Amino acid sequence: MEPHSTGLLSTFVISLVAAFAGGLAARSLKLPPLLGYLMAGIAIGPFTPGFVANQSVTSELAEVAVALMLFNIGLHFSIKDLISVRKIALLGASAQIFITCVIGFVISRLFFGCTPAAALMIGLSFSIASTAVSTRLLEERHQITTYAGRIALGWLVVQDVAVVLAMVLFPALIKQENLPIEQFGMVLGQTLLQIAGFAVVIIFGVRKFIPQLLSYVARIGSRELFTLAVIVIALGIAYGSSMLFGVSLALGAFFAGVVIGESDLNHHAAAEALSMQQIFTILFFVSIGMLFDPRHVAHIPLQIATSWIIILLSMGMVTFLLLLFLRVPPETASLVGASFSQVGEFSFVLSQLGYKWSILTANNRDLILATALVSIILNPLIMFIFPKFGQWFGATPLAKRLRKDGELFIPDDAQPFSNHIILVGHGRVGSLVSEKLRANNLPTLTIEADRRLMETLREDRIPVIFGDATREAVLAAAHPETARLIIITIPNPLQARRIIAHARRLNPSVEIVVRVHNDSEVREMAHLGVALTVMGEREIAIGLTAYALQFFDIETKAILESLSQMRLQITTV
Repeated sequence: MEPHSTGLLSTFVISLVAAFAGGLAARSLKLPPLLGYLMAGIAIGPFTPGFVANQSVTSELAEVAVALMLFNIGLHFSIKDLISVRKIALLGASAQIFITCVIGFVISRLFFGCTPAAALMIGLSFSIASTAVSTRLLEERHQITTYAGRIALGWLVVQDVAVVLAMVLFPALIKQENLPIEQFGMVLGQTLLQIAGFAVVIIFGVRKFIPQLLSYVARIGSRELFTLAVIVIALGIAYGSSMLFGVSLALGAFFAGVVIGESDLNHHAAAEALSMQQIFTILFFVSIGMLFDPRHVAHIPLQIATSWIIILLSMGMVTFLLLLFLRVPPETASLVGASFSQVGEFSFVLSQLGYKWSILTANNRDLILATALVSIILNPLIMFIFPKFGQWFGATPLAKRLRKDGELFIPDDAQPFSNHIILVGHGRVGSLVSEKLRANNLPTLTIEADRRLMETLREDRIPVIFGDATREAVLAAAHPETARLIIITIPNPLQARRIIAHARRLNPSVEIVVRVHNDSEVREMAHLGVALTVMGEREIAIGLTAYALQFFDIETKAILESLSQMRLQITTV
C-alpha cells in the first residue's frame, strides 16, 4: 500500500496493532517492550516491504507524544527528592553529561567525520540514559526505594533537565552557528532570557490559576472532564507558549507539568493522563522506527560497536567512578552505573529533532538509533555483570583505602550490647520492626547506611551505627558475637548474603531473619542456615488464610498447623 493512500485512522490503527505485536514479542523474550515498538515502526516504515504508514501523520502524533512525555516529567519533578541527593546527583550527573558529551563529540569528529553541531548532538544523545529502562531494571531488583534508587532517580532528573534545555537552546544556537564568538554569546543570552521570561509568566501568571481550575473541575465530580482538563492544560500551554513565546512544545508542556505537580492534585492528574501519554509515547517510538533504514546498519557496524563502547565507558564506567569519588559504596555505585549503561527515549527525541533541524544526516540519525537499540538489548547483561565487579572492587585494598572507614557513628552513651538484636536497615520495613521491638523493651542496635536517616534516629535517641553492613568492620561494631538475633530488612539479596557471611564468621550460632522477594531466594537463604525468611507475597497469603480459617471457626491448633505448613512449603520444594 502506498503511503499517500493511508490517512489518520488507518495509520493510527495499524501503528497500534504493530506496536502491540512487537511489544508482546519483545516482552516474551524478556526484552524491553520499547524495542518491539521500534521494530514495529521499522516494519511499517518506507524501508521495508508491505504496508507503509503515513509518516507525516505519525510525525505529528510524535510531537504530541514528546509534549506529553515532558509534561509527565514536570508532574514528577520533585525538588525535595533532588535535594536529598543534591551533591551526588547535581555534581555527578553534570560531570557525567559533560564528560560523555566531550567523548562523544571528539569521537564523532575524528572517526565519524561529523560537523561540530552534529558531533555535539551525538555526544548529548549518548549522555542521557533511558528513564524507562533504568527504573524498570531497578524495580525488578527491588532497588527503587534504596539508596541506589534515590541516587539514580536524582541523576535522571538532572539528565532530563539537561535534555529540556538542549531542546530549547539547540534551534537558536544552530541557526547562528557561523556567528562570531562575541555575537554567539549574545544569542545564547537572548535565548536564556526568552526562556526565563516564559518561565516567569507560566509560574507566576498561571501558577495559582491552573490548580484552582483543576480543583473546581474535580469538585464537579466528572472524571472524564477532569481527564480532559489535564490534557487541555498540558497541550494548551504547550501550543500557546510555542505560538506566543516561540519556545518548544516540549518546554511548555514541561512547565505545565511542574505547575500542576506542585498542587495536591498532582498524583490524580498524573494517573488520569497516564493512559493517553502511554499511547502517544508508543506512537512516538513507532514513528522513530519508521525513520530507521536497516540497510544503513550494514554499512556502519564498526561505528555502532564504537558508539556502544563509548556509552558503556562514558555512561557506565564514568558514573561508577564519579560515584566512588563522591564516597558512594562500590556496590551501590556499580548498580547505578550498570543501570545507566544504555541510552533510550530522549536520545530518540534528540535524533529526531536533530534530523528535523538538518543538524544530523540520515546516517547520523540511524547511528544513534542503532546504537540505542544495541545498548538496550545488552543492558540486562551489563546489569548482571557490573554489580559483581562492584562487589569484587569493594573487597580490594584500594577500595578500602578510598572508603571513609572511620565514618561510623555509635552513641557515646550507649552501654556495651549483649544478648541484643541487630537490625540492618531502618527503611519502611525496618522502621516498623524497630518500633515494635522498642515497644517491648528489647535491646536493639540499628545499622543504617543513609546519613540523613541516621541523624534522625540519633535525634530520637535510638542506638544506631552509620555505615554499610556489608563491610565487616561496620557489622563488627554492632557486636554480633554477643547478639542473639540479626534481622536483615534491606531488599538487596546480594548484600544480604554478604552480611550473613560476615555474621557467621563473627558468631556462627547467631539467629538470622532475612527479608526476601521470591522462592529461589527463600531456598538459597535456607541453605545458608537462616532461621526465617520473610517473603511479602507469602505473608499476605498466610494472613488471608488465617483470617478465613478463623472466620469459619476452625480450631486454633489446626490453624497454627496450616500456617506452619505454608511457611515450610517453599523451603522444602
